[in-house]
Amino acid sequence: MNGLTRDWKKSTRSNGSDSCVEARAHDGGAQIRDSKDRSGPVLSFDRASYGHFLTGLRARRQAVLADVAMR
Repeated sequence: MNGLTRDWKKSTRSNGSDSCVEARAHDGGAQIRDSKDRSGPVLSFDRASYGHFLTGLRARRQAVLADVAMR
């Protein structure tokens, strides 16, 4: 495997499409990239920052779901 595919994981909810993000563990933290542009930019996080990033995503998801439920 080359550096473009090694260790990257994509959500099983993507149903095989390239409209998703991929993530991998890296240097004690994590990296994220766009599955449509695997040679493009990569976001790198230390462990604590990645945890905060995921917490923010979950909070945003809950806010969107609550907004939809109110309609």
